[in-house]
Amino acid sequence: MDYLNAFWTGGLICALVQILLDRTKLMPGRIMVLLVCSGAVLGFLNIYQPFMEFAGAGASVPLLGFGNTLWKGVKEAIQSDGFIGIFMGGFTASAVGITAALVFGYLASCVFDPKMKK
Repeated sequence: MDYLNAFWTGGLICALVQILLDRTKLMPGRIMVLLVCSGAVLGFLNIYQPFMEFAGAGASVPLLGFGNTLWKGVKEAIQSDGFIGIFMGGFTASAVGITAALVFGYLASCVFDPKMKK
Protein backbone atom coordinates (compact mmCIF):
# COMPACT_ATOMS: atom_id res chain seq x y z
CA MET A 1 0.00 0.00 0.00
CA ASP A 2 2.97 2.34 0.64
CA TYR A 3 4.02 2.12 -3.00
CA LEU A 4 0.49 2.88 -4.19
CA ASN A 5 0.18 5.92 -1.92
CA ALA A 6 3.56 7.21 -3.05
CA PHE A 7 2.66 6.67 -6.70
CA TRP A 8 -0.70 8.41 -6.72
CA THR A 9 0.42 11.26 -4.45
CA GLY A 10 3.52 12.01 -6.52
CA GLY A 11 1.44 11.70 -9.68
CA LEU A 12 -1.16 14.11 -8.32
CA ILE A 13 1.55 16.67 -7.49
CA CYS A 14 2.98 16.32 -11.00
CA ALA A 15 -0.48 16.60 -12.57
CA LEU A 16 -1.22 19.79 -10.64
CA VAL A 17 2.10 21.28 -11.73
CA GLN A 18 1.38 20.31 -15.33
CA ILE A 19 -2.01 22.05 -15.11
CA LEU A 20 -0.25 25.17 -13.81
CA LEU A 21 2.18 25.02 -16.72
CA ASP A 22 -0.56 24.56 -19.30
CA ARG A 23 -3.26 26.88 -17.97
CA THR A 24 -1.28 29.83 -16.62
CA LYS A 25 1.44 32.08 -17.94
CA LEU A 26 3.77 31.10 -15.09
CA MET A 27 7.23 30.13 -16.23
CA PRO A 28 8.69 26.79 -15.03
CA GLY A 29 11.23 28.51 -12.75
CA ARG A 30 8.49 30.39 -10.93
CA ILE A 31 6.47 27.22 -10.48
CA MET A 32 9.53 25.50 -9.00
CA VAL A 33 10.02 28.38 -6.57
CA LEU A 34 6.32 28.17 -5.70
CA LEU A 35 6.69 24.45 -4.92
CA VAL A 36 9.77 24.91 -2.73
CA CYS A 37 8.17 27.79 -0.82
CA SER A 38 4.93 25.83 -0.43
CA GLY A 39 6.84 22.90 1.04
CA ALA A 40 8.57 25.21 3.53
CA VAL A 41 5.28 26.87 4.53
CA LEU A 42 3.53 23.50 4.92
CA GLY A 43 6.45 22.34 7.08
CA PHE A 44 6.18 25.49 9.19
CA LEU A 45 2.46 24.84 9.70
CA ASN A 46 3.19 21.20 10.71
CA ILE A 47 1.05 19.93 7.85
CA TYR A 48 3.81 18.42 5.71
CA GLN A 49 5.11 15.80 8.16
CA PRO A 50 1.81 13.86 8.43
CA PHE A 51 1.42 14.18 4.65
CA MET A 52 4.93 12.78 4.15
CA GLU A 53 4.28 9.89 6.54
CA PHE A 54 1.21 8.97 4.50
CA ALA A 55 2.69 9.43 1.03
CA GLY A 56 6.34 8.49 1.64
CA ALA A 57 8.55 9.14 -1.38
CA GLY A 58 5.58 10.56 -3.29
CA ALA A 59 5.76 13.59 -1.01
CA SER A 60 9.43 13.70 -0.04
CA VAL A 61 11.00 13.48 -3.50
CA PRO A 62 9.26 16.37 -5.36
CA LEU A 63 10.26 19.99 -4.83
CA LEU A 64 7.72 20.25 -2.03
CA GLY A 65 9.91 17.86 -0.05
CA PHE A 66 12.99 20.00 -0.75
CA GLY A 67 11.24 23.03 0.72
CA ASN A 68 10.28 21.00 3.77
CA THR A 69 13.89 19.81 4.17
CA LEU A 70 15.09 23.41 4.05
CA TRP A 71 12.56 24.38 6.71
CA LYS A 72 13.55 21.49 9.00
CA GLY A 73 17.23 22.43 8.67
CA VAL A 74 16.55 26.07 9.49
CA LYS A 75 14.37 25.10 12.46
CA GLU A 76 17.05 22.81 13.93
CA ALA A 77 19.85 25.33 13.34
CA ILE A 78 17.88 28.12 15.03
CA GLN A 79 17.40 25.90 18.08
CA SER A 80 21.10 25.07 18.32
CA ASP A 81 22.84 28.19 16.96
CA GLY A 82 20.32 30.98 17.40
CA PHE A 83 19.79 33.73 14.85
CA ILE A 84 22.69 32.67 12.61
CA GLY A 85 20.86 29.35 12.09
CA ILE A 86 18.46 31.16 9.75
CA PHE A 87 21.27 31.51 7.25
CA MET A 88 23.09 28.19 7.63
CA GLY A 89 20.40 25.65 8.52
CA GLY A 90 18.97 25.16 5.05
CA PHE A 91 22.41 24.68 3.52
CA THR A 92 23.38 22.09 6.12
CA ALA A 93 20.16 20.10 5.75
CA SER A 94 20.16 20.01 1.96
CA ALA A 95 23.89 19.85 1.20
CA VAL A 96 23.92 16.16 0.26
CA GLY A 97 21.00 16.48 -2.17
CA ILE A 98 22.38 19.61 -3.82
CA THR A 99 25.83 18.07 -4.14
CA ALA A 100 24.42 14.88 -5.67
CA ALA A 101 22.41 16.91 -8.20
CA LEU A 102 25.49 18.89 -9.21
CA VAL A 103 27.80 15.87 -9.46
CA PHE A 104 25.36 13.68 -11.40
CA GLY A 105 24.39 16.58 -13.65
CA TYR A 106 28.05 17.16 -14.45
CA LEU A 107 28.67 13.45 -15.10
CA ALA A 108 25.64 13.31 -17.40
CA SER A 109 26.97 16.28 -19.36
CA CYS A 110 30.32 14.48 -19.76
CA VAL A 111 28.70 11.27 -20.99
CA PHE A 112 26.12 12.82 -23.32
CA ASP A 113 26.63 15.51 -25.94
CA PRO A 114 24.62 18.55 -24.83
CA LYS A 115 23.48 20.81 -27.65
CA MET A 116 22.91 24.50 -27.08
CA LYS A 117 19.89 26.10 -28.70
CA LYS A 118 20.71 28.78 -31.24
